[in-house]
Amino acid sequence: MRSSRLNIISINLFIAFFWTGVFYSQVPFDNGGGPINVINPGTENQVIDGVFMPTHVPTKRPIAYEVIREADYIWSKRVFRRIDLREKMNFNLKYPIDDVKDSAVWVRNTSRWSLWTIVRQHVIWGDVTIFEPENPNAWGMFDGDQFKYPMVSKINGWYENDYEMRKSINMRYFGKMGPTTDPIKSKDPIKMENDEDSTIYDPIKDEYIVQFYPGEMQWVDGNEIQGYDLKEDWFFDKERSVLDVRIIGIAPVVNWKDDSRTSVVFYDDVTGQPDEQSSSKWVTAPLFWCYFPQLRPYLAKYYVYNEDNDAQWMSFDDFFWKRRFSSYIVKESNVFDRTVEQYKYGVDALIESNAITEEIRTLEHDMWNF
Repeated sequence: MRSSRLNIISINLFIAFFWTGVFYSQVPFDNGGGPINVINPGTENQVIDGVFMPTHVPTKRPIAYEVIREADYIWSKRVFRRIDLREKMNFNLKYPIDDVKDSAVWVRNTSRWSLWTIVRQHVIWGDVTIFEPENPNAWGMFDGDQFKYPMVSKINGWYENDYEMRKSINMRYFGKMGPTTDPIKSKDPIKMENDEDSTIYDPIKDEYIVQFYPGEMQWVDGNEIQGYDLKEDWFFDKERSVLDVRIIGIAPVVNWKDDSRTSVVFYDDVTGQPDEQSSSKWVTAPLFWCYFPQLRPYLAKYYVYNEDNDAQWMSFDDFFWKRRFSSYIVKESNVFDRTVEQYKYGVDALIESNAITEEIRTLEHDMWNF
């Protein structure tokens, strides 16, 4: 009897170790080109940076969402939040700031990345689809938070190939051409003697236009990101009897120079001063939108700094799952489809944001008030 029981235990242990080996064989020790030092099987580098090789976050998969039936979805409220990176509690999302040197070299931190660096890296690689904030066929319709306008490759559409799509994404959302430089000198011998500039004739305007050298490329880096907008749904699940929340979308927020949202306000890396001083016309709005569930597998593989304990760093996915960030509501679903700032200003807007949050919490409390 005892021997048969030991055999059963041995079989169970064998099965457990077998499936553990299968799991780790399917999850390689690779963080997708991130800053974490991990050892890949079969490589010559077997040196670890620390006491042991970290395997929890680099091989981690995001926690699966609970399946929600429509019949159990009895109440919901859609809200939009803004994470202000100027708040100390949100510094884990902002720092370390990346930089672009000499208009071409992207400089990233070697030990950990900011949220903007992670998003930009995987968008450029093609892992994450970004959605335009504005309707490309109707100027002024900023309904991109509904994920209507994806920047995807189309054979007979906007882009002929993947290269053109990536080029358009980089020019539209990650940078812009800088201001024009010195005018091009004319190559005509007579004009060269008089040190005249090169000109071309414009038949439409019926005038000669001076030609300039193209300006250097200016890239959007960590200095330009002012915060993040979250699109989330609060709902009550009847089956589990809980009030839950899901983040649907996330968008990096920048300062635009005017309402047209065609030019981003850039900040000097040394002085921190903006290139546009007339801030009265600035518009703080999303740069583009990302579908948060698509981004989660990549957020789960990067560390968030913990200022209290270097041995307990969580992933970015855990950071959002545990809601360790500070934010305020900028919009809730309402009959007027208006934001809080359209009917409240300054401190009153923050009070209204807290009132909306308290209203959601009160609903959950009233569910259990007998």
